[in-house]
Amino acid sequence: MHDPNLPVSHEPPKRRHAHRVPVRLRQHWRVLAVLAVVAIALTAAVGSYRIRPYITSDVTIMQSEITDNIAGTVDLFDGTVPHTLVIDVSDAQYKRMISAYEKDGDKKWVTADLVIDGTQISDAAVRLKGNSTLMGLRGDGRRPPGAPESGGAGGPPGAMTGMSTASAEDPTTLPLLISLDENAEGRGYQGLTELSVRPGTPVLNEALALSLTADTGQPSQRYAYATYTINGRTTTRLLLEHPDEMYANSSFDGDGYLYKADANSRMEYRGADQSKYAGQFTQINAIDDGNLQPIINFLAWLDGANDEEFDAHVSDWVDTTSLARYLATQNLLANGDDMGGPGQNYYLWYDLSTKKISVVSWDLNLAMTGGAATKPDEDVQMGPPPDAEMPGAPGGAPNFGNPLKTRFLDSATWAPTYHGAYWELYDQMYADGRAKALLDDIASRVPITDGLDEEQLSAAARTLGTWITQRMENLDAARSG
Repeated sequence: MHDPNLPVSHEPPKRRHAHRVPVRLRQHWRVLAVLAVVAIALTAAVGSYRIRPYITSDVTIMQSEITDNIAGTVDLFDGTVPHTLVIDVSDAQYKRMISAYEKDGDKKWVTADLVIDGTQISDAAVRLKGNSTLMGLRGDGRRPPGAPESGGAGGPPGAMTGMSTASAEDPTTLPLLISLDENAEGRGYQGLTELSVRPGTPVLNEALALSLTADTGQPSQRYAYATYTINGRTTTRLLLEHPDEMYANSSFDGDGYLYKADANSRMEYRGADQSKYAGQFTQINAIDDGNLQPIINFLAWLDGANDEEFDAHVSDWVDTTSLARYLATQNLLANGDDMGGPGQNYYLWYDLSTKKISVVSWDLNLAMTGGAATKPDEDVQMGPPPDAEMPGAPGGAPNFGNPLKTRFLDSATWAPTYHGAYWELYDQMYADGRAKALLDDIASRVPITDGLDEEQLSAAARTLGTWITQRMENLDAARSG
């Protein structure tokens, strides 16, 4: 529990368990050690003769490394200093990016020049990112896979969440993914190969949810607010660390594989053929070392396990302590678009030592927007009110669900684990005023720009502060009742 007598940290959330030695190097140290011994022996044997080394071992050991790491001027995720990001995309490249998505939903990489905190980076790459936010680009009225039927999320007004719809006429509205190495292999910026530009402003809810997740010792992503300019237009944007290979190699204890659940995925067994899972799960790191087999094996078991088998053996496959904390966190943050939501927003971490799976939170832009009265054992609803008669879960957009989440929460055997994690996390997030203190700290660091004035920022902070108060009151009542 946070000590209320201690000052609130002014540092942004730090990455947990950061290893100085990458996963591939740790996995293959014996190979490298043998090569080093051979090299020393050859040097001693041939003296001054020049030797051209021929390495037959796994070359991906080196390919996973950033060989050109741009240092920049200040730490991008240092919340105590102001940040700027400037993106320039030529008219031709911009039109190519937009037209590709308008035509068939393809998110093409296009070339762009960047300036991050005064450091220029030429020939970087950007592409569109997201689903529901991009619906404004589809003139035919079609929705991208996984996008909810409503563009809104219900709950507090958009001033808090910065909910917005992309428009080709205003490039600042486009959610983008930036790649440093798409056009220059091995290039990175302060250890990053990818960076996400989040839509909307000031999205205090997402920043606060990320901070609370990190503060409770769970894997999260670092972030920074920046004065953001693209093609001459300026606003305020949240920049978010994107879970790439370097993130996977440094964010977890031990070695393992990181998988992303795609927006149209369902946690369901489709047979032993790995090709059946294309578009379902994407492996992020160690692509040549691993595969989807750990996920497929788990899905096969989950599909065939009855309730008794699930209760008795889910802990053989899943880190149940971690899962309970993840699910409790999503409910506490009233995030209706988690691993069971329409966006299927989650990653899976498979630990090579324990042979167990953990769920990693991702895309918290709808956190702290669901009903503040949601109880620990209730589903978080999102979307329009019940009288809109939208198909799916009552009171919101369709609830696609997730069998692991549903079965774990429905299990009487695992209920004590979930509830224990729930109230422990509640005390850490809310009970001592931590959430409100963090909110004040975050809001004080959001830059005022052409796209965000003081009045809008103050209104967003007040709205989120009110939501936090309501959430605490409702959960205190649920706990005592």
